[in-house]
Formats: sequence, structure tokens, C-alpha cells
Amino acid sequence: MADPSTAANCSPPGTMPTHQHQDPGITIRAMQHADADQVLAIYQHGLDTGHASFETTAPTWEAFDATRLDQYRYVATDPTADPRHNVLGWIAASPGSDRCCYAGVVEHSIYVRPKARGRGIGAALLTTFIAATEADGIWTIQTGVFPENTPSLRLHTKAGFRTVGTRRRLGRLHGQWRDVVLLERRSSAVL
Repeated sequence: MADPSTAANCSPPGTMPTHQHQDPGITIRAMQHADADQVLAIYQHGLDTGHASFETTAPTWEAFDATRLDQYRYVATDPTADPRHNVLGWIAASPGSDRCCYAGVVEHSIYVRPKARGRGIGAALLTTFIAATEADGIWTIQTGVFPENTPSLRLHTKAGFRTVGTRRRLGRLHGQWRDVVLLERRSSAVL
């Protein structure tokens, strides 16, 4: 994994860093309300694969907005593309718990537009996200991934996540029991 201090232009805690991707046509920036339709469409594409979540329908923007932390929402964009179609992927976090002892734990989701996969978009989003959370004192990032979603498992492993375990038959999706691999990344910068 790239060193987050060099991979992202990290701003002081509480502000949104931006990241210039290796591809000069891709930028990582803070998610904006104007991105809502594209973010939710990318989310729905992921859900339609059957390997992204137990959810089957993307939420409304109001529901999405109410459950994600403002300071940890990013999009990868192609600034040369039509603004109605320039979001290539997104990452966002929710609190891991409402208990104060877990204030430094977040759970994240990451989705990439199908036509943008394989271009390092997920890695760039995750690198920016990790840098921002560490700058704010977040000590653990966690996520759950279906075992069939091997690209996501590879992405997270490369970014320093470890497998905590597999939760067997955790829930049903389309009538089938599904396992979930629980992953976490403990920051070495936040001690």
C-alpha cells in the first residue's frame, strides 16, 4: 500500500483531503449533494451483482445522507467527463457504534462504477479515506465482504486490512444463506 501521507494531499483533521490519482484524468474529492444520483446509481449497480450487500435496493439520498459520516465521504471523478456521468466510484463511512468507547471505529462501504473497475479507483479511494480517518484519530476501519467478492477482498488486503473471521450463514439474500468475511484495519498511526 502506498504511504497515505504521500498518496493524498491530507488537510488538517476535519477537512476533506483531495487526491490526484496516477491517471491525470481521475481526481478523488469530497462527495457533494450534486453527486447523489450518480452515487446511488453506482450503489445500485453493485447491489445488482448480488455480491455487494444484503441490501437489494439503494436507499434514497436522504437515507444515505442520514447514515453516513459527513467527513468521510469521497468520490473518484473524471473531471473531463460530462458532469452528469463523471463519478467513477465512492467510499463512505458510518459509525461503528454509538458507544463512546468505540468513537474511533468506523465501518465503510466502497463501490466502483462497472466500466471503471480495474483502473485503481478503489485503491485511490481507500488510500484517501484511510489518510483522512487517521488524521482525525480513527483507530479502526471495519467492513464486511461476501467471500465471493474476491476483488474487494484483494483490495482490502493490499490496503492493510486483516481478516477477523467469517460469519457463517449470517443472513439470507434472495432466499440463500450468505457468509460475510469481517475485515478490519487497525491504524499504526493512531496509538
